[in-house]
Amino acid sequence: MNDLNTTDSSAGNFSSDVDNQAVKPSEPTQEQKLEIAKWVAAGMGLSDVQKKINTDFGVVLTYMDVRFLVDDLDLTLVDPEKPAPPKVEDSVSNTTSLDDQSVGEGGVRVEVDAVTPPGAMASGSVVFSDGESKKWSVDQFGRLAMTGGSPDYKPSDQDVMEFQQQLEQSLRGPSL
Repeated sequence: MNDLNTTDSSAGNFSSDVDNQAVKPSEPTQEQKLEIAKWVAAGMGLSDVQKKINTDFGVVLTYMDVRFLVDDLDLTLVDPEKPAPPKVEDSVSNTTSLDDQSVGEGGVRVEVDAVTPPGAMASGSVVFSDGESKKWSVDQFGRLAMTGGSPDYKPSDQDVMEFQQQLEQSLRGPSL
């Protein structure tokens, strides 16, 4: 019966143990916010800022918390400089001319369209040595189709061979 009347000293120490524990701050101080502003101005990304806040200040914030903090401080994230994309020459049409690369002895000129029509893997136009022009396309099975121009026109065997060589070269891309 004596056991019921005695008070447990460990129960009384519970609240003092909680009071003695170091409570981590959930938000950076004003001085820390100034330091964060310097990091952002230096080009540090949000995830790096998040890690640095945790390691340097002992403040654990989620990525979204850091995003809101940067927004609240009216800071602008600096994107790292990206190399400028190579300049592409403007053209009047959507074709890539291969005149400089692909004009053979017979004078056959092959052009490849920059935008292919539906159902075609590649398309373009050809001007044969005698000046006759045709549109061409290659479907997903590798079949070549020629349209336009005179319906009864038949290029010379030499022009056909040169067209095939230039077409193969242009579809493979520039050689090194």
